Amino acid sequence: MADDTSIFIGASRKPDDSYQRPEQLLLQYGNRHGLVTGATGTGKTVTLQILAEGFSNAGVPVFCADIKGDLSGIAMMGTAQDFLVKRAAQVKLDPYDFQEFPVIFWDLFGEQGHPIRATISEMGPLLLSRLMNLTDAQEGIMNIAFRIADEEGLLLLDLKDLQALLANIAERAEEISARYGNVTKPSVGAIQRTLLVLEQQGAANFFGEPALRISDIMRTTRDGRGAVSVLAADKLMMNPRLYATFLLWLMSELFEELPEVGDPDQPKLVFFFDEAHLLFDEAPKVLIDRVEQVVRLIRSKGVGVYFVTQNPLDIPEKVLAQLGNRVQHALRAYTPREQQAVRTAAETFRPNPDFDCATTITQLATGEALVSTLEAKGVPSMVQRTLIRPPSSRLGPITPAERQKLIAESPVTGQYDQVIDRESAFEMLQKKARDAQDAEAQAQQAGTGGSRWTIPGFGNDDPAPQSGGRRAPAPRPSNRQTVAEAAIKSVVRSVGSSVGRAIVRGILGSLSRGR
Repeated sequence: MADDTSIFIGASRKPDDSYQRPEQLLLQYGNRHGLVTGATGTGKTVTLQILAEGFSNAGVPVFCADIKGDLSGIAMMGTAQDFLVKRAAQVKLDPYDFQEFPVIFWDLFGEQGHPIRATISEMGPLLLSRLMNLTDAQEGIMNIAFRIADEEGLLLLDLKDLQALLANIAERAEEISARYGNVTKPSVGAIQRTLLVLEQQGAANFFGEPALRISDIMRTTRDGRGAVSVLAADKLMMNPRLYATFLLWLMSELFEELPEVGDPDQPKLVFFFDEAHLLFDEAPKVLIDRVEQVVRLIRSKGVGVYFVTQNPLDIPEKVLAQLGNRVQHALRAYTPREQQAVRTAAETFRPNPDFDCATTITQLATGEALVSTLEAKGVPSMVQRTLIRPPSSRLGPITPAERQKLIAESPVTGQYDQVIDRESAFEMLQKKARDAQDAEAQAQQAGTGGSRWTIPGFGNDDPAPQSGGRRAPAPRPSNRQTVAEAAIKSVVRSVGSSVGRAIVRGILGSLSRGR
């Protein structure tokens, strides 16, 4: 049975199916990571639930994703049911106590939990490029965009900041290409269209402030239990790339923010990555290398990472080698790939002479698994056929009313509800554009001398009030000449004597008055 130094997983069976011994996970090796695999319906979620319960009771905070909603039951006290009581007796779980666990619900969309956000800057160009499935050329532009943001002091907090920065880069494409390499407007436009799709899929809810504080998923209660942070992921799974990118970002943040602790007596946090295959599907090598690096080094920060997936082949070999604690539920072996998965799973265990591991994997019943954990000095235990213990909390989902009550009573209520939109790249680039327009207008005015010349009587006088409140003179009457007036004036100019000019002027005056 488990004590203060271990988590009780279940009881192993002898070849005749009789009780053999308790199977435990030692807390001192809880940060050596783990793997829970098995086909759909074989009991992976229950195994995840009892592991989360064990870590919480040991004072270790837990973060896990709830893909189907079933895991939410960990927040409510379990009830005695015949099959649960029977399983408790089979594994000699005595007493079989029921508990409810301290749960904080999170949701990227803010519907079934507290909103959870990250800034564009925190996400970084590598994860954003993965999220948007960018080409190599487009990823290069994304890296240039982040470099320019750093150089020009532009905060990248939400999607509109990134959109504004990309628009600015498109306008300055020639200048930027000369500094950093080819930046084409079509490539920038392709990234902008991808951002639009991402926004329509709900990613705008995720990017922004206030960003998640790591300390809020590492809480403990007054009675010393670790809080269980449950991410509502049923809707999030409609965008599996966003789901995988978010969880990888969270692992990276934990790695960057937490101090080195070496080998603690128990983990500081345990992180369950359900549907782990989504992280590696079509992932570029640079991303897989990043995951392998984080998994390998985050152990020294006191964080244990447990991948939950259907097939061990979903996990790259370099990552698989880092996972010391294994729980293998049943696999089906109908196709060649499934048969290969069974062989791979069997080969990762320390053999047990009592049974053939590959054959047993295909014969396991629901709630039964092959278990191998790290023992003294970190050596993997011999694989054992094990009945998994029943959970102490509710088996199955909670109701919407129960969820809302728990959210309202959460220790982080009100801290993430309201979006904060402080001055960032979007506002700063808008201000720069306005300042540039004003400067251009002033330059144009200075180029004309600061005033405007007019020709009276041709309609370009300024009738508006001038400085001092005086109105500009009204347009003068037209002094254009008729043909007759022009001819007479020509005669006047040709007459030499003063008497002749006077006579002609008299005639001209009489003609003008007669009109």
